[in-house]
Amino acid sequence: VQLQASGGGLVQPGGSLRLSCAASERTFSDYVMGWFRQAPGKEREFVATIDRGSGVKTVYADSVKGRFTISRDNVKNTLYLQIEKLNPQDTAVYYCAASAWFGVPTETAAFAYWGQGTLVTVSS
Repeated sequence: VQLQASGGGLVQPGGSLRLSCAASERTFSDYVMGWFRQAPGKEREFVATIDRGSGVKTVYADSVKGRFTISRDNVKNTLYLQIEKLNPQDTAVYYCAASAWFGVPTETAAFAYWGQGTLVTVSS
C-alpha cells in the first residue's frame, strides 16, 4: 500500500486543518488506518485509528480527544484527520499508516505501511 499524506501547513493557535492521506490500494477498505505524529526531538506517537470497512470504531490519544476527528472515504481511498483548536504542542510531522491487524491497534509496530508525512506548524 502506498500512502500520500497532505494538508499540513502553518496555522495560528486555535485554528483548524484537515489532513488527507491518499492510498494507492484498491482494497483500502480492508486496512485499519491510523494517524501518528512526531514532534521535533520526540518519538513518534499515536494520534488516532479507525477500523477497516465502514470505520465504525475509532480510537484517539487522550491528548487529542474532542479536537481531532479521524474518518475515511473508501470510495476515494482516502483517510482524513480533521484537527480543531490547534495549539503549539500539536506542531509535528503527521504520518498516516495502514495496518492489516485485527481490531483497532494503536502501536506503531502494528502498522506496516507509512506515508511520507506532512508538517503541521502551529505558531502565531
